[in-house]
Amino acid sequence: MTDTVKPRRSRFGPRVPRLRRVLGLPDTRGHGRFITGNLIDSLGNGMLLPLGLLYFTTLRDLPLAAVGAAVTVGQLTALPVVFVAGRFMDRRGPKHLTVTANVVSAAGFLSFLLAERPWQIAGAYLLVQSGINAYYTAQRTLILHAAPAAERRRWFAFTGSLRNIGIGVGALLAAGALALFGTNALTWLVVTAGPLYLLAALCFARVPTSPAQAADSERSPSEHREVGKRPGAGDMRRYLLLVACNIPFVLSQAMLSVLIAVYATETLGLPAWSASILLVVNTAMVATLTSPLTAHAAPEQPQHTLALGQVLLVGAMLAFAAPALPATGIPAWPALVTAIVLFSLAEIFYSPAVSELSVTLTPTAARGSRQSLYQLSWSSGNIAAPALFTGLLDAHALLPWTVQGVACLMALAAVPALKSPAPQGGRKRT
Repeated sequence: MTDTVKPRRSRFGPRVPRLRRVLGLPDTRGHGRFITGNLIDSLGNGMLLPLGLLYFTTLRDLPLAAVGAAVTVGQLTALPVVFVAGRFMDRRGPKHLTVTANVVSAAGFLSFLLAERPWQIAGAYLLVQSGINAYYTAQRTLILHAAPAAERRRWFAFTGSLRNIGIGVGALLAAGALALFGTNALTWLVVTAGPLYLLAALCFARVPTSPAQAADSERSPSEHREVGKRPGAGDMRRYLLLVACNIPFVLSQAMLSVLIAVYATETLGLPAWSASILLVVNTAMVATLTSPLTAHAAPEQPQHTLALGQVLLVGAMLAFAAPALPATGIPAWPALVTAIVLFSLAEIFYSPAVSELSVTLTPTAARGSRQSLYQLSWSSGNIAAPALFTGLLDAHALLPWTVQGVACLMALAAVPALKSPAPQGGRKRT
């Protein structure tokens, strides 16, 4: 009699897929270069983007107003890059654009070492912002080409988590270096940035991708026939509506870096570190909860998830404004903690859904021309936010939250119009 030896089951084998499902993570096997590239790019952003003004005012001994004006000029000049990037992506594909964007970012940050006058600072930020604009123009479409269509939404959520983790770690590394070595560490942080972005470019260059038609395999036959044709007026209107609906969310994101610190300290009288605590809560929630909540709690249709995100943002604006309401005596800390939790949940639900819609809303949504329009909502919103919110706060403490809450309500009212039109002889798809 021959004994049959059963293969020994791996101790961890059965648990890994189950754990992945619970956490809402995609299957990451074979995607190491893509994951590493996203992490390294975000790490560089977290290390350097918040420190540009400090670098030039401290090491170049330039006045803050001159540096701020130069940065604004550089970022404004880089706005048209989104359209150039879109055309480049249509010709060469999203992977080549992502690689190029990281090389341009490396050149931009290394040019900090040579910039000593305002016009040179503007040129450095033109390069930096051009790299950022090009990267985000390509990144969403690259997900379609690099990840399986069945796990598309999980990958949008997962890359959002990676971005927050990378930015958070980069900020911590920069803070640690500054605490240990003072402002002299700024030069070394800039020197480190170049190789980081070049390493990210190398990772993206080696990412395996599928052809565009494979990435679009979920389209219906009628939608496939539309690819390559001139987009109809209805498609363009729907996509422009998505871009318009996204602007209140972009401005809300900018509030964290532009408004919270000034509001908490000058209006509510809280200590200077209070804004940092709120930012840590936001980063931790988005980094750890985006994947599981997107997988298990988000509505099935991305349009419904957008609506949920806007509702949560309205609630967050009300909570932020509550401590400044006259004669109410609402304590600041409970209101701000409630606000940042609602704000973070809005970001967790909204961000993956809007990224998915930005490349799937219409048959040509993933093309460079459409992605340029979508990225323009981010670039222009981030540029406009500082002047907009500081001006509103200067006029009245409640104005920024009121204006932003109304904008989110307007976007909420427009979300139902993002439904796909009914195909001939069929029912509406959403």
